[in-house]
Amino acid sequence: MAQHFSLAACDVVGFDLDHTLCRYNLPESAVLIYNSFAQFLVKEKGYDKELLTVTPEDWDFCCKGLALDLEDGNFIKLADNGTVLRASHGTKMMAPEALAEEYGGKEWKYFMSDTGMACRSGKYYFYDNYFDLPGALLCARVVDSLTKNNGQKTFDFWKDIVAGIQHNYKMSAFKENCGIYFPEIKRDPGRYLHTCPESVKKWLRQLKNAGKILLLITSSHSDYCRLLCEYILGNDFTDLFDIVITNALKPGFFSHLPSQRPFWTLENDEEQEALPSLDKPGWYSQGNAVHLYELLKKMTGKSEPKVVYFGDSMHSDIFPARHYSNWETVLILEELRGDRDGKPEESEPLEKKGKYEGPKAKPLNTLSKKWGSFFIDSVSGLENTEDSLFYTWSCKRISTYSTIAIPSIEAIAELPLDYKFSRFSSSNSKTAGYYPNPPSILSNNETLTAK
Repeated sequence: MAQHFSLAACDVVGFDLDHTLCRYNLPESAVLIYNSFAQFLVKEKGYDKELLTVTPEDWDFCCKGLALDLEDGNFIKLADNGTVLRASHGTKMMAPEALAEEYGGKEWKYFMSDTGMACRSGKYYFYDNYFDLPGALLCARVVDSLTKNNGQKTFDFWKDIVAGIQHNYKMSAFKENCGIYFPEIKRDPGRYLHTCPESVKKWLRQLKNAGKILLLITSSHSDYCRLLCEYILGNDFTDLFDIVITNALKPGFFSHLPSQRPFWTLENDEEQEALPSLDKPGWYSQGNAVHLYELLKKMTGKSEPKVVYFGDSMHSDIFPARHYSNWETVLILEELRGDRDGKPEESEPLEKKGKYEGPKAKPLNTLSKKWGSFFIDSVSGLENTEDSLFYTWSCKRISTYSTIAIPSIEAIAELPLDYKFSRFSSSNSKTAGYYPNPPSILSNNETLTAK
């Protein structure tokens, strides 16, 4: 495979919406998501009222790439070889001795080779994106509460979390104004969403004018997608995209057979009829990558049109688009924002500072003191052993399944379309595919070899 990647060589450019084209004001959206679940657990399921109170310090627990063992209430951070680098029971971090006793440098019991391991199963849950992370803090605090009040050793609260998802985020929730999340976003979108800068809007038009087919593929439902796009791009946003697919139910969009996941027509944002195939551009619901690719062949007149897909979730976007569809993939990795010199970038415009009251989440893209770097970590040294550094499992997946990783679309919007990016590849260094700069912790440890 060529060492460089260029948008000019692609026929089709696809985008995820949430946390990709649409950037959220993370300290505000995190609190809203947390409250949408906590209120449900306390009011509907009788959980401890303590869950409703969050201090700014509590948010340090949030870190992408953690797995929750749904039976024992432990959160773990994995090395690329499947061993456990750090762990907590609820929010309480395990001391090195306890970590060694519990996990002992062995492969985690559910670890499988990279392609074989699901991110979600009945046994564990991986926290993979900024919608997930407030739920990690809530689940950890639920474990704390149940351990303290009931002395529980095994846990079955996950069914109540799923009920909370259904209550707040079901397909009809936006229209019915139910739950906490959608009514609040509708009431004050400017508090939670960043509009796309002019450079990004201009770049999207530039792609269109260069003859690229533009796709939007989001798991958000049609009505919420419309609200987001009108707010971040303007009322004429539909002119930018040839095909819009909502309620895509990723990663199933990529992994399921067409017979399992047909496209549906939409009328007034409601699904109408299932389609045996996809025959023309437009706005659809659900669907599958196989039928989409057949349409893209017709639209481009090519037997193998080249597709690149931008997304923020390794689980829903990057891994399945690469693994099942063999698309090029651009990972939006906000952890790269302001990583240099350890100074977090401003997460919101200055005019918004101090405008909103309440316990602020730390920006979820900044370093967690509890969990350490998203990219590299050491197993805390016990007596007579030296700390040894490991790539994290999350870091390995980035270099395995992403073509390149960028902090935001804005970071590349002013580059010429034929700009040649260095791509990740097994022959390149681990830092090759990060643009504009690799994480400083990776740059400082370039000689680290995978364990």
